[in-house]
Amino acid sequence: MADKSFNPSIIEEVWGAVAIAGSIVLSPVLRPWYCKWGASGEEVEMSTPGDELVPQPRLENTRAITIHAPASAIWPWLVQMGQGRGGLYSYQRLENLIGCDIHNADRIMPEHQNLQVGDKVRLTPQDNPAFDVAAIVPDSALILCGDIPSSQGKPTIWIWIFYLNPIDEDTTRLILRSRLDYASGFGNTLMWRVFTDPIAFNMERKMLQGIKARADAAASN
Repeated sequence: MADKSFNPSIIEEVWGAVAIAGSIVLSPVLRPWYCKWGASGEEVEMSTPGDELVPQPRLENTRAITIHAPASAIWPWLVQMGQGRGGLYSYQRLENLIGCDIHNADRIMPEHQNLQVGDKVRLTPQDNPAFDVAAIVPDSALILCGDIPSSQGKPTIWIWIFYLNPIDEDTTRLILRSRLDYASGFGNTLMWRVFTDPIAFNMERKMLQGIKARADAAASN
């Protein structure tokens, strides 16, 4: 069951759609900002678990947010992510407009806490697109790997890294890093850099904000 106090309002969703359109149009200008949204220079440069899975990415983003909760309290929100699970904590209406059937959770769901390496984290009711769980470091790092077929032979490898970096016992930096490697060519560059990248930024930013809202609220109760 979704909690309307956590999910964006209709007006926020409309503005989210406008932001996505604007980001696509202005991506050559905005990308130096949105590729490291919320992240410090040190966080952008730091190594995180999972980087080695795509050692030479064609596209990389590092974004971050401060959450006023310990890593152990944020971790359950991460491991229950996915379609048919706890949702993605982002623009739910926009996701459902394209058939994702996402329902963002407002609570920790015990039935979705036993995530294992090799499990799938889906973005839609189908298994594609989906991520496989590549590695789990409890209360620290969740590493998801997507292998997307390509008509050019070489599949696109997309690594999604959620890394919890404690600041003190009550404060944590959630760092979200994506690293992509795809076949060279105009079509792939157009799809990933011009369209997918700015769309992903807006959805990931709202996801980080959604996780923060839920974890902050739980920690304050």
